[in-house]
Amino acid sequence: MIFKVIKKEELKHLFDVLAAENRVVGPVEAGRDSNGRPIYAFDQVSDFNNICLDYTTTKISAKRYFLPYQEDLAGFRIDGKDWHKKINYNIESPYIFFGLHACDINALNKLDKVLLGSVYPMPYYAAKRKNMFIIGLDCIPQPYCFCRSMGADTALHGFDMFLTDMGGQYFAEILSDTAFNFLKNIKTAEPAYADRMRYIKIIAEKKRKFTVRVDTTDLANILDMEFQSDVWKQWGEKCLACGTCSQVCPTCYCYGVEETVNINFHEAKKTKMLYSCNLIDFAQVAGGHNFRLKRDARLKYRYYHKHRGFVEAYEESLCVGCGRCGEACLAEITVPAVISSVRGEES
Repeated sequence: MIFKVIKKEELKHLFDVLAAENRVVGPVEAGRDSNGRPIYAFDQVSDFNNICLDYTTTKISAKRYFLPYQEDLAGFRIDGKDWHKKINYNIESPYIFFGLHACDINALNKLDKVLLGSVYPMPYYAAKRKNMFIIGLDCIPQPYCFCRSMGADTALHGFDMFLTDMGGQYFAEILSDTAFNFLKNIKTAEPAYADRMRYIKIIAEKKRKFTVRVDTTDLANILDMEFQSDVWKQWGEKCLACGTCSQVCPTCYCYGVEETVNINFHEAKKTKMLYSCNLIDFAQVAGGHNFRLKRDARLKYRYYHKHRGFVEAYEESLCVGCGRCGEACLAEITVPAVISSVRGEES
């Protein structure tokens, strides 16, 4: 890895270089909540001044750019005796993500294991993922995030460049040759001893700001032992089964596929839609039988997928601890509280 120091005024020049021929997506202020606090979201930007580099977190992750909530996978059309098939991977030009936090970068790394590295990789995801240039940005821990407990507060790979704010300049970690070549367009400097010490101090200060922790010690085994625990029924009674947690989660990838045929049978298309395992018909099969009719069963299996099944398959949890699900949950169900109760601790 190569390290550089970049003055803040140079970052605008870098943005202009990147935006000249590419689509840039970054955190912007999308509105204000009832308390007047800004609500952030990832959106396509053409002006550097519209990017909020000091953003806390976005309500929804950048998932919609590589796992759209709805996209057409394929279609066909019959024209006389000719049959035409169309497949669109829904990526026209590369995306540049300007300012992803470590948890969101790690979310992509986890999705890669399933959607790129499995026996049956998803070409639609792969086409978008391989056309991304990612600039990571360090963050300030929020009251609801527990990414440090999940080992997702720092990113070791999955980005091209990662920036840490050091006041009047950024400490940059360069991971790809593409990033290295882009930086030739702006003024950079080698980090001096004082810069390196300042960076180490900032990282140490960040660690001390985490207030929410989740004990993941031997969690997979504990979940196995507590599979029949009554705590799942208690949480199931609170759960509204609305699916909001899955929609804001950066690592939920469950989906359904719907095929629609034109009334004249001359056209049809296949559409993929992201779904939630908390919705009542998620486990319903042909014939009408529902394997998870109760809310507590659906909530439980979501936790088991994140913290048990994925661990068994990939030796790490699917959760990155961003805290979006707990913040968005109308029933105020949070991951730390649920796991604490499964352990028999006071939540």
